[in-house]
Amino acid sequence: MTIDDHRETLAHNAIDDPALGSLVRNLADAVVIADAAGTITFWNEAATRLFGWAAEEAVGRSLDLIIPERQRQRHWTGYQRVMATGHTDYGDRLLEVPALHRNGTRLSIAFTVTLMRDDGRVVGIAAVLRDDTERWQERRRLREELAALHGAD
Repeated sequence: MTIDDHRETLAHNAIDDPALGSLVRNLADAVVIADAAGTITFWNEAATRLFGWAAEEAVGRSLDLIIPERQRQRHWTGYQRVMATGHTDYGDRLLEVPALHRNGTRLSIAFTVTLMRDDGRVVGIAAVLRDDTERWQERRRLREELAALHGAD
């Protein structure tokens, strides 16, 4: 088999756009895509389960929908910096932050982001998110126990 034959075989086995779209819509992890202004442009079923908003309610709204009030200024400062510089530290590193469910419950989410580009310019961000609340609460409980043990010395 020649290199060209191998490339052609790979191309035929590649996932096509409709299959890729279906994969993203049906991932177990939430996928949220926002444009450069922070307006939600895509929201999958897992995002609905995680945050409580249906896609029809979330798409077209600001990311403020899921960002607690106290974290918004810090979020937008970082978001605008990423849009301007085209660089994020969280493409290959997990980010853990508080988030907000539709019913007002605070969540702890963990996610990575992928910058979306058009002709080299960043036009948005895609995030793959999951609920990390239980793990965060367990780490907090362990830190408190450790602090109490050290305080008992």
